Amino acid sequence: MKNINILNNSNELKADVGQESLFEQFLKVREQTIEIVKPLEIEDYVVQTEAFMSPPRWHLGHLSWFYDQLLRKYYTGYKPYFENYDFYFNSYYLSFGELFTKSKRGTISRPTVKETLSYFYWINDQVKKYLNDEGGNLKDEVEQLFILGFNHEYQHQELMVYDLQHLLADKYKPEEIHLPPSIGERIRKEMIKIDGGIFEMGFDKNRFPEVFAYDIEMPVHKVYLNDYLIDKYPVTNGDYIEFINDNGYKNFRFWLSEGWETVKQNKWSAPLYWQKADSGEWIKIDFRGEQRISGIADEPVTNISYFEADAYAKWAGKRLPTEAEWEKAASFDGDNNINRIFPWGDTPPEVEHANLFESKLWGTAKIGSYPKGKSYYGCHQMLGDNWEWTSSEFMSYPGFKSGFTEYNDKWFNNQKVLRGGSFGTSKHSTKNTYRNFFKTHERWLISGFRCAK
Repeated sequence: MKNINILNNSNELKADVGQESLFEQFLKVREQTIEIVKPLEIEDYVVQTEAFMSPPRWHLGHLSWFYDQLLRKYYTGYKPYFENYDFYFNSYYLSFGELFTKSKRGTISRPTVKETLSYFYWINDQVKKYLNDEGGNLKDEVEQLFILGFNHEYQHQELMVYDLQHLLADKYKPEEIHLPPSIGERIRKEMIKIDGGIFEMGFDKNRFPEVFAYDIEMPVHKVYLNDYLIDKYPVTNGDYIEFINDNGYKNFRFWLSEGWETVKQNKWSAPLYWQKADSGEWIKIDFRGEQRISGIADEPVTNISYFEADAYAKWAGKRLPTEAEWEKAASFDGDNNINRIFPWGDTPPEVEHANLFESKLWGTAKIGSYPKGKSYYGCHQMLGDNWEWTSSEFMSYPGFKSGFTEYNDKWFNNQKVLRGGSFGTSKHSTKNTYRNFFKTHERWLISGFRCAK
């Protein structure tokens, strides 16, 4: 049975005057979540392929649970769903009680998929009622929490893309797949020189008070940079296969000690989703099917761990950029001596700027495909396609103040910062100051890199 039969039992929701903007945004976010799961069969919803991943059913329930908690706190007279799902659908918020073991989310069959979807749409109805009841009297604090909820849902949508690629790969059939744009300029791989000096990094809430930013993107603070070079384009599949062919995975000299142990323990010989065909040629199997690496040589390499990115950079006689170096290359406008929100300026992303979730490519695009999205310095594809590893540890900025209890600041240890967003990131979510973070061995995320020197 196709799960779409269950999905179509949902109520039609329409925004009412008074809270139209906020509710319409809520509804669009929720519809995008449903769009991701529509191609699934009923069996797909409950499978967890790795301990660090989650079944699609869990994501749907957790996203509803998030708004459920908000309504419980602020909606006078609110009567929660007839069954309490706190234990199963909570993620890591200890303030809400005992947690279900993440690695076992795929080991139970209840709540069922049907029950979870019923919960999902019930929450939609309750949010509609709440916003109608409040009219124009919604407190700023509550509105900001809803906006946080939207961005939290965008993050889980991207996590669902990671999980579905690992679960189904080419068996996942998106309802809409677009062709990548044709390359707009001649490709010339080179490194771009960027002058050092004092650089003010971080999101400036005073300049852009209406733009959502996470607490970890702030405050603006000064760093000193030496002059440096940074790649014009991300490292490609073609670049990376040279590292493989030069015995990169067999030479300990390129690897950090822990990275070398990880390579040996997991028997890595190529990026995730790469495998050798019977012909001896490298192929990749992902959402777009089976592809020869030689046919996608000009696309950014992806599903790379920090260890692999660092080893390649050392092999190439380069290094990974710090997040400050990455941010300056992406955001600084030297003509106006100001930082921009996006590489191309301060206007929101459109399909001609970057390969993000709304592009519906379900994979990376060739380098040079988005000339309108390049930065002031001429760096291409700094937003979209794949997250880019930096050498920086994930930690708070000087003067950091936590804005959301138990959300980001509890993860300030043993993780590296990635920048830029991927083809699974919503255009409403990422910008030059957005900081993602993962552990050094992880490569199930849509991650790649560019080098510095």
